[in-house]
Amino acid sequence: MSAILYYGVPSGCSFGSIVALEWSGLPYRLARVDMPQMIHTPAYRAINPVGETPALLTARGEALAESLAILNHIGAQAIASGIAFAQGTREFDELNRMLAFLNTTFFNAFAPLWHLLEHESDEHEKLALTAYGRGKVERAHAQLERMLGDKPWLLGEHRTLADAYFIGIARWTKYHAVVDRREYPNLQRLYDKLEADPAVIFAHAIEQQTAAVSAGGFAGEIGLEEALGFKRAA
Repeated sequence: MSAILYYGVPSGCSFGSIVALEWSGLPYRLARVDMPQMIHTPAYRAINPVGETPALLTARGEALAESLAILNHIGAQAIASGIAFAQGTREFDELNRMLAFLNTTFFNAFAPLWHLLEHESDEHEKLALTAYGRGKVERAHAQLERMLGDKPWLLGEHRTLADAYFIGIARWTKYHAVVDRREYPNLQRLYDKLEADPAVIFAHAIEQQTAAVSAGGFAGEIGLEEALGFKRAA
């Protein structure tokens, strides 16, 4: 069977995995997971005990969680597409370095701000978390701006899994008015180019449940209960 990606809405970081699957050309299906209500069900926790998205049911029927693991799983099967590299090469190490930065620094910078949106806080806590989050997001943007420089893509001349993961996180600035991406012209340039990419346009349409045109191996969207049933059958 083709792999099934369980993607989270609204605006989950699983967005990057959809983009990566589109770029890979691999056959796949999608299962929509409304957050937070669906991720805490026993059925979904059988896929990912942590209760987070994304998760992937591989073509072998094995459940895989965490964006970096999923992206590397996709990349290992799509090296010919240019979005990933063979393990043991310098390019593979550079890709993992960039993915690690995006996960531990860029992604994590938004954590205090998401906490504010998802939990009740008093005024003192709001001010403290906003200031803390603003500082983290600004630093992460400044660091990534320098790392990108004048390169067309995060790793150089060609798009990779890192660019797919980046665009899913970078769009979070629209929820948190703490940084103006135009102050980071290299990142703004990359962001604009990715937003015009057919795979990113497709991923937006999937999330928004509007007409979506795949240029990859998308084999359709299935209901969450049906998708969870494949894991039980496997």
